[in-house]
Amino acid sequence: MERRTFLRNSLAGAGLVTGVGALSTRGEQGEAQAGKTPAAHLKICSQESRVSGKTFAEKIAKLDKWGAVGVELVGGSITARRTEIKAALKGTNVSVSVCCGGAGGVAISSDKAEREKVVSSYREFLPVAGDLGAAGVIFVPAFNRHDQLVGKEAREVLVEILGRVGEYAVKAGTCVVLEPLNRKEAYFLRQLADAASICRDVNSPGVAMMGDFYHMYFEETSDEGAFMSAGPYLKHVHLGSIKRKLPGQDARSFVSGFRGLKRIGYQGYVSLECGCIGDRDVETPKSFRFLEKQWAEATV
Repeated sequence: MERRTFLRNSLAGAGLVTGVGALSTRGEQGEAQAGKTPAAHLKICSQESRVSGKTFAEKIAKLDKWGAVGVELVGGSITARRTEIKAALKGTNVSVSVCCGGAGGVAISSDKAEREKVVSSYREFLPVAGDLGAAGVIFVPAFNRHDQLVGKEAREVLVEILGRVGEYAVKAGTCVVLEPLNRKEAYFLRQLADAASICRDVNSPGVAMMGDFYHMYFEETSDEGAFMSAGPYLKHVHLGSIKRKLPGQDARSFVSGFRGLKRIGYQGYVSLECGCIGDRDVETPKSFRFLEKQWAEATV
């Protein structure tokens, strides 16, 4: 059986596919109930730290000029910068996509007290993310450097913690977004299908997941298949080349992945999380145009 057919049949059996693709996010219920996959749109975004500029407002002005529609906030100072962030976004086409930072901890630590710090950290920060209009807050269960549980015990602990954190996220009008990483950074959670299965088990609208093209290059056999396995749980996407540089600066293709995003009717952002070879002010808009071309080539 062809891989694409196998994936489609498997997803259909899991209730994730209607018509020609997977169900979109929960806000697309009308089209989903009609048996249609909503049209995906390329919503280019960048982490704020990947844009040059002396001030946040200067960075937003550049993103707006280059055609980006989102900014990913980074760091522990997000709470203190709320007024600045809102002022800089006003009158532009740029919105907050997700927050990478602002809350943290080791969710699968062997130390229960450390795990409770994760719950309290997200409980405090999620209302800030919701106030800024962020679709989610990125959540990594543990990096390799951390003391952590393994296997079945780690997964059970994570599902329990996400259930609690997910409740806070729903109240704040946002969600937590699980990020699979490659094994050199985090061995516990590496593939999109694994993250999707955890989201399914938690079963909360406050818990979702994301994919990162850089990590996927090392862990997935098919970008298209990986995104299809994520289905309705996919909330955010990171962009990076093989060498974690700007898309278009090495041989990394994004066509297969973009095809997968179109098949599931993806409604979220695709965000630069990568370095740059050369002048960012010159190379970043070139990369945006490259991504637009790759999106157009990803026919379904």
